[in-house]
Amino acid sequence: MFVGIDLGTSALKAVLVDGQQNVIGSHSYPLRVSSPRPGWNEQAPQDWWMALLGAMDALAAAHPADMAKVTGMGLSGQQHGAVLLGRDGDVLRPCILWNDVRAVAQCAEFERRFPQSRDVCGNIAMPGFTAPKLLWVAENEPEVFAATRHVLLPKAWLRYRMTGDMIEDMSDAAGSLWLDVGHRRWSDDALVATGLRRDDMPDLVEGTAPAGVLHAALAQRWGIRAHPVLAGGAGDNAAGAVGLGAVRAGSSFLSLGTSGVLWVTTDRFRPHPQGGIHAFCHAVPDMWHQMGVTLSAASSLAWWARTTGMAEGDLLAELPARIMRPSPAVFLPYLSGERTPHNDGHIRGMFAGLSHNTTRADMTQAVLEGVAFSFRDVVDALADAGSPVTQADVIGGGSHSRAWVSILSSVTGLSLHRLAHGEQGGAFGAARLARIAVTGEAVDAVCLPQQRKETLVPDPELVSAYAAPLAFYRRLYPALRSAMDA
Repeated sequence: MFVGIDLGTSALKAVLVDGQQNVIGSHSYPLRVSSPRPGWNEQAPQDWWMALLGAMDALAAAHPADMAKVTGMGLSGQQHGAVLLGRDGDVLRPCILWNDVRAVAQCAEFERRFPQSRDVCGNIAMPGFTAPKLLWVAENEPEVFAATRHVLLPKAWLRYRMTGDMIEDMSDAAGSLWLDVGHRRWSDDALVATGLRRDDMPDLVEGTAPAGVLHAALAQRWGIRAHPVLAGGAGDNAAGAVGLGAVRAGSSFLSLGTSGVLWVTTDRFRPHPQGGIHAFCHAVPDMWHQMGVTLSAASSLAWWARTTGMAEGDLLAELPARIMRPSPAVFLPYLSGERTPHNDGHIRGMFAGLSHNTTRADMTQAVLEGVAFSFRDVVDALADAGSPVTQADVIGGGSHSRAWVSILSSVTGLSLHRLAHGEQGGAFGAARLARIAVTGEAVDAVCLPQQRKETLVPDPELVSAYAAPLAFYRRLYPALRSAMDA
């Protein structure tokens, strides 16, 4: 038996998986984000710990006989967060999250201090990454920075609490801007640029490698007879790729979660920072990936639901069963800024094209289409980066909406495969990594593709109809950018 744990932004999920890769049980524990200022997003690591205990306690209570047989555990987690620890391992401040955009000015300073950063780290310095956050802390909370002795990413902090070891995997480390991504090791130059040293960082392992043993007290609490090994694990997107079987060059998936991701697996390091494309290590040895990101995907629909005071499902129910034409309104989903292709932490969202005849359903459809337009930007950027995408598995909460996936297909031109068990996500991938760490099996033997239940292809009429609103959408960004700068 193997356990996979996924530390997300809105919830922590734990799954129990047997030797035939069947999910025996799962439990989620909700999390909240604190936003003390516009564009700032933080969480208290202690809340993650309480979520872990809650989810694992529930799993153990529901499946005691199966939990007793657990031999391996894997961790997946939200990337880029900065957990700062003092000399005794105490947390010095709330974790600054991946979607926090306060460190815009520090991105330019990081690249000034380390001019080769894009070639070495594979990415433009963006405020969501970890390194600029440390420069912000150094400038704005110098007493906290001076007390910092270790910097961990979110799931590495969970591992530290679970095992006492400070260890990180390559895929998560690649999102920090401190990793030499091509050589899969910490970059001394990147660390020096933020006033850090290798001693401040966790040890590095591959995601499939053993990386600590669960504390005996926790094993006893959860009724586990053995001393489970923890795998190196993965960042959330890499774990999702492992769970989907996207471990060979050219495999791809689209994640319609809180943020949106379009992923392509590559067999070498292929940076393309000028297009806002991320080039990271995969969680499996000797593999990398390219990835484009839209910061507010399903979270755009969640915002619209909060604003209207309606449930997301009720909003979607107001749409026709089949989308026949574009919405007369256009939505820019830049609620937390945008990554690909704009790398703009200051830009914000908007509705355009509203009239007295605009309905709530029109605006709901516009939200779905705005996210799809953002994904179209990602598709084009990946093509420019040498990784054209024609099809992808689609996962994440938004994938449950057939209408949304249909819109995405027609806007992006991709054939999108809806999965029978796409909701397993990163936690299931983490469990697969745990199995490999324990058994030493080959990656291809464990990381099999998921069963597809439906493929949605572009509707030729909608493809043509979306050309005009897509062009309008793309004209709005420079106009809004200019207005905000005025």
